[in-house]
Amino acid sequence: MKRFRVGLVGAGSCVTMEMLRLIAGHPRLTLTRAASLTDAGKTLAEVYPFLQHIQLGDVVVCEPQMKDLAKACDLVFLTAPHGSAMDMAAQLLALKTKVVDFSADFRLKDKAAYEEYYKTGHSQPDLLKDAVYGLPEINASNIRRTRLTANPGSCPTASLLALLPALRLNLLKAGTIIIDAKSAPCELGFSGQGLAPCTACRPAGAGPNRHIPELLQEIQELGKKNMSLLFTPHLIPVNRGTLVTIYAPLRRGIEMERVRSAYEAGFRRHKWLRLLPEGVYPDLLNVRGSMYCDVAINADKKTGILTVMAAIDNLCRGAAGQALANANLMLGMPMDIALRDVPLAP
Repeated sequence: MKRFRVGLVGAGSCVTMEMLRLIAGHPRLTLTRAASLTDAGKTLAEVYPFLQHIQLGDVVVCEPQMKDLAKACDLVFLTAPHGSAMDMAAQLLALKTKVVDFSADFRLKDKAAYEEYYKTGHSQPDLLKDAVYGLPEINASNIRRTRLTANPGSCPTASLLALLPALRLNLLKAGTIIIDAKSAPCELGFSGQGLAPCTACRPAGAGPNRHIPELLQEIQELGKKNMSLLFTPHLIPVNRGTLVTIYAPLRRGIEMERVRSAYEAGFRRHKWLRLLPEGVYPDLLNVRGSMYCDVAINADKKTGILTVMAAIDNLCRGAAGQALANANLMLGMPMDIALRDVPLAP
């Protein structure tokens, strides 16, 4: 059975740790390069002690050199910060190496919107039209054919999956969608002393948010052109998880029975989407370490508002696991290889 060579570029973070954990358990991937300016010369086990006495832990971190990465890898995961990935991706693509990018550098098709929300210029606008938004439930066929996947983050992933049947089956009328998102800080630093402490429990900002143009772009791709969006993120003191509560305007006359039928039908073909029974609500503990998205719904007849609640693991489903699913597709493998684990419990 053919094996594929992959590389990972990026400094230490919880997302990097999760990516390494998943690659270590993949039966057809070999990590041939791990690149970081800050940790070059160390073994991965020295940087991440959880890899002690695991074969992948013996890989020596090198400095990120694109020609070397392209020669050694069939696909490279870029976990560099926003604004840092675009030129690296362009060089790797020119050298015939596939890329899964964790940053927002290729998520938006509109260069002006990217520059407005991320406060930096975009040096590779020609690649924006080629990049595929990496949500497999929506774009699996395009991901299989692309050489550049823009991996979504946790809040957009949870929000779009939660709304997917309502958007695809035209349950919503024109109006405003309100998203309240609560998430663990997925970019917590990691050092030899361990994880940076997470004690935050606060809004992460109000007003224009970087996720808004990304969410609206994908909502419009799913057929709803006349929607506006309010999005407020919060940080919560947990190690893993993203929980969203969404309020969306239903079309006149659509009641709970029809909404539930639509969600049951819409989720039936997607193995990682789980519609919870009535009266049961998403719990971050039930999705830890997995690709599952647990969803609960309610349609209020008086207000005409659909409430959708969804929980995912922000490090796996909302970052590294999703990137691995995209890489599996790009390399011609089944999407769920090395992603079939039951959620961690307790």
